[in-house]
Amino acid sequence: MSKQMDQARVLESEPLAEGVFSLLLQTKIAEEAVAGQFVSVYSRDGARLLPRPISICQIDRDAGTLRLVYRVVGRGTEEFSRIKAGESLRVLGPLGNGFAREAGTLPDCRRPILIGGGIGIPPMVGLAETLRRGGDLGESPSDASDQERDGEHAWVEPTLVMGYRDDDTFLTEECRAAGRLVIASDDGSIGTHGTVIDAIREQRVTGDAVFACGPKPMLRAVKAYAEQNKLPCFISMEERMACGIGACLACVCRTVDADDHSRVKNARVCADGPVFDAKKVDLS
Repeated sequence: MSKQMDQARVLESEPLAEGVFSLLLQTKIAEEAVAGQFVSVYSRDGARLLPRPISICQIDRDAGTLRLVYRVVGRGTEEFSRIKAGESLRVLGPLGNGFAREAGTLPDCRRPILIGGGIGIPPMVGLAETLRRGGDLGESPSDASDQERDGEHAWVEPTLVMGYRDDDTFLTEECRAAGRLVIASDDGSIGTHGTVIDAIREQRVTGDAVFACGPKPMLRAVKAYAEQNKLPCFISMEERMACGIGACLACVCRTVDADDHSRVKNARVCADGPVFDAKKVDLS
């Protein structure tokens, strides 16, 4: 799939929680985007040269829209939070490698566990919707015949385990629409008091594959959980980025093996990822 620059039209812009915003864009990038990829959104202030990478939350190819959910962390994202419907933003994408069968990052599974922490929650929503559709089948589970449910395209039932700081949550309705929702919070004000792994154990969550996006300490714990339970595990890495296309090497992560080109143990999160087989990434 090829990346492209587009002048995307803003359809909706709204706050979801403290410091967290949703942006719905009409863009031709939606035609080729897959769950787990991201886009680079450019500031309209000429003094800010570098784009802001934002993961894709939801994709509607029929409508030609992408939904981005992001946290305000600086002047660039603060600018985006003030944008209004009807305005436009320059966007480059789709970027990176997402969750895709041809890339080996979306194995066949029936009871996937999707784990998101903080602003790592949005891409898990898009992945859950992709899995519920049976990949690219484009149908909803309710439209499937009994024969399809029992056959090659048996419908997937995801469990989404989402970690929040407190009860100021976001995207919970979308999570519930896509599967079973289990919540953990740092302060215990909602769901399990503790980490997403604490919630998995407390709620006795089981599955046949693990997918996760969030901060590195969470991903480290998720990888260990998957190894202990002998489950395939695929993670979407969060790193600071500059160019977003693999040229500047600002977002490298450590890998278990050296790559064939540079002969060093690293990978570019923006170009080689952000989605990786957890076994291939060194999270220590």
